Amino acid sequence: MSAVATTRLDRALVARTALRLLNDVGLEGLTLRAIAGELDVKAPALYWHFKDKQALLDEMATEMMRRITADRPAVPEPDWRAGVTGSMRTLRGHLLRYRDGAKVYSGTHFTDTGYAVAMEANLRNLTDAGFTAPCAARAWFTAYTYTIGYVIEEQSMGPDPATGAEGYDLGARAERLADHPLAAAAGEEIFGDHDAGFEAGLAVVVAGIGQTLSPDARPATPGTRG
Repeated sequence: MSAVATTRLDRALVARTALRLLNDVGLEGLTLRAIAGELDVKAPALYWHFKDKQALLDEMATEMMRRITADRPAVPEPDWRAGVTGSMRTLRGHLLRYRDGAKVYSGTHFTDTGYAVAMEANLRNLTDAGFTAPCAARAWFTAYTYTIGYVIEEQSMGPDPATGAEGYDLGARAERLADHPLAAAAGEEIFGDHDAGFEAGLAVVVAGIGQTLSPDARPATPGTRG
């Protein structure tokens, strides 16, 4: 029986199917033809809903955003640091559920305004803590782009829990960089434990936000050392 014999083919169904297929074929292998085959329809049927692959990626990212928002409801946080940290952990966790998930998510345009609910709540947590609106926006966007960028590198280097791909061969890297001991030793810190690395980097980002953008930040005085 056709996959769509009893289910109406619409944008949401195509996006959900594409996200499911993504773990098998990756971003490069994800084509409208492959998705049509998964749905047991002809490829032209999908062009009724998506003019090209970028339009499909926009809808996929929007579906990912809906799942992220559902997983972390927009509620007030008593501490802005906990709010930023928790939101970024949730974002990373969802991006890691899909092969090339961060690449799919980055650089896309959401197809509805559902993202604004969580964004408004995140910014409200910051402004309620005393951040100005511009500083709240910069703080949130800095943590957000750090998280997406980290996961892009993480998924590119492996290991990838979605596919079982092995991680970067740190021993071989160290051998190649034997004449550069500091660069060789840095491999373990950069590529060794992605969970620990993300948390360490996020802590740096949050601390930097506190030092430069929060209401407690103090502008540096020219000619002095902080």
